[in-house]
Amino acid sequence: MYKNTRILQLHNKYQQYGGEDTVVLSEYHLLKKNGQQVEQLFFDNRNISSSIYDKLKAGLSSVFSFSSAKKVEQKIIQFKPDIIHVHNFFPLLSPSIFYIAKKNKIPIIITIHNYRLICANALLYRNKHICEDCVHKLIPLSGILHKCYRSSFIQSAAVTIMSSFHKILGTWKNKVNMYIVLTEFGKNKFIKSSLNLPISKVIVKPNFAEDFGFGNNRREDYYVFFGRLSEEKGIDILLESVKFYNYKLKIMGDGPLRELVQQKVIDNSNIEYLGFKDKDFIISQLKNSRGLIVPSIWYEGLPLSIIETLSTGTPIIFSDIPSFMEILTNNYNGFHFKTDDSNDLAQKVKQMDVNIENLNYLYLNARQTYLEKYTPEKNYDDLMNIYQNVIHKYGKK
Repeated sequence: MYKNTRILQLHNKYQQYGGEDTVVLSEYHLLKKNGQQVEQLFFDNRNISSSIYDKLKAGLSSVFSFSSAKKVEQKIIQFKPDIIHVHNFFPLLSPSIFYIAKKNKIPIIITIHNYRLICANALLYRNKHICEDCVHKLIPLSGILHKCYRSSFIQSAAVTIMSSFHKILGTWKNKVNMYIVLTEFGKNKFIKSSLNLPISKVIVKPNFAEDFGFGNNRREDYYVFFGRLSEEKGIDILLESVKFYNYKLKIMGDGPLRELVQQKVIDNSNIEYLGFKDKDFIISQLKNSRGLIVPSIWYEGLPLSIIETLSTGTPIIFSDIPSFMEILTNNYNGFHFKTDDSNDLAQKVKQMDVNIENLNYLYLNARQTYLEKYTPEKNYDDLMNIYQNVIHKYGKK
């Protein structure tokens, strides 16, 4: 039994609803379900118009927003939280909230969902390759020169100035009490970066997903991809793999490479594009599939799609990027292939197809991975332990 805790969630919502927004709401409902007192203060990027003035204003306020700080302080006075948990603060909340928390002696935690603090586009990815040009630089100019954020010189400069200014001020090191990261890989990236974070202030806690239940024992002969149809997700690698081994593939999602997917459907009847689908439909497809394919070519964190898939006992064919290799085990709950290698991906699909009799082993292990690491119950324990340790160390005495 955990001590009753007053938790204030702060989050800057994205223009397009995504995984981070889902995580925030999931943690909110998890904490409330277990009797904790939780309130939320959200800011929304959809309130930023497309005008140059509004974008410039948002960029400048991302460095230090007095208006956001005032709103957060009013919420602190009204709610009197024991701890503040931030998920995304860019651009409307800004690092000003860390100073307000410090002023009011409220410990503050950030969950880092991406690489925004060390990379302007938050992906460590540029021009179809991993890019770490800015990771170790106090004032990284590369992200500005390459217009890494939204292909805009001005907006890329705003992100870089925000991060660099607060490195120099010591905000990241001294004003935040704890950083939650999703993987050990992510932890190492941030600790060894120009943020200069103490190892004692960075802790690993993965995401979680509800239990969707074990899938069918007898699976159909198709594979699934669902998610954003974009370059960094390896969509072109996925589509090209079918040339080397003509397997049945169902693709669900939307994004900038939708037209490429639609063209491939015309060229190959084994590829089926189902468009954007709701969660229930996706889960039903997973439970009947032979496996999920995750061909990402950037340093993914811990996508909810992987956790949801594991909960259904569905194995995963995944690219061998370091973060995935930490989460998934080759020939245990799936197979890894060489990142950016469509032929190797095709061979791993073929390997699963020719070993159908042995797939129950993978199904059971995938399910077991979820039960051991990614259930709501385990995540609640992990999250409350972090809260209570941080409150004990940094809270009001």
